[in-house]
Amino acid sequence: MTAAEAAETPQGGTGVDAILSAERISKIFGGLVAVNDVSFFIPRRSIVSIIGPNGAGKTTFFNMLTGLYKPSTGRISFEGNDITRTRPDLITRAGVARTFQNIRLWGTMTAVENVLVGQHARMKAGLLGSILRPPKVRREESDVRDKAREMLKYVGVPERHFDQLAINLSYGEQRRVEIARALASDPHLLLLDEPTAGMNPQESAQLTDFMTRLRDELNLSILLIEHDMKVVMGVSQRITVLDHGEKIAEGDPQQVRANPAVIEAYLGKQG
Repeated sequence: MTAAEAAETPQGGTGVDAILSAERISKIFGGLVAVNDVSFFIPRRSIVSIIGPNGAGKTTFFNMLTGLYKPSTGRISFEGNDITRTRPDLITRAGVARTFQNIRLWGTMTAVENVLVGQHARMKAGLLGSILRPPKVRREESDVRDKAREMLKYVGVPERHFDQLAINLSYGEQRRVEIARALASDPHLLLLDEPTAGMNPQESAQLTDFMTRLRDELNLSILLIEHDMKVVMGVSQRITVLDHGEKIAEGDPQQVRANPAVIEAYLGKQG
């Protein structure tokens, strides 16, 4: 192992307590290399960002971390356990939750009902219990509904909108419902894919502050893909930059902002 590789490895002499690590991950679709030999880690209770131009491989990388895609090569570990080939539902149960670039709420379900879906992974009632609904199951259903309302309140959805259909909520409130649904599974790691997309500057600033609250109050680790550089630079402790599927830079915001390879990737060669 080279010195550079050791520095990238969570326990490679850095002493970093990493909640998730990816070692030399690649994803090949036919003849297209979407992600090429990327190593990466998320320190516990940190906010980390992945950035890069369109087509850089960010969402593909995200999808491998959550089990939607299986890496062609490499290894992914979460809380010390290998999850490289693990199903998405089992990764969620292990403590990883995510949102999507395009909001994926059930429009004909209420805000509360959407959040209830997120709690399914933690419910104890099986199929038979759900059909017969004995007192124990009814108590659990009541508890999870109360928790869903608490989550909506926590993320800032007005109480008068809890029982409205998701399709009738504003874009910003739909984003908050999606985050509440992710939080309902009691994650240790929250992955946010373009969380401020479509938001105005005030909404983006509010969500930036909220991400810091999530980390501090719920002891969460957070990974986000984000195009808004003001958000990225304002909230991230660590930033990884991808371009054409390869990692071209990594470090704190100041280091990344000044990196010539990053400047070239975003602005092109000058002169």
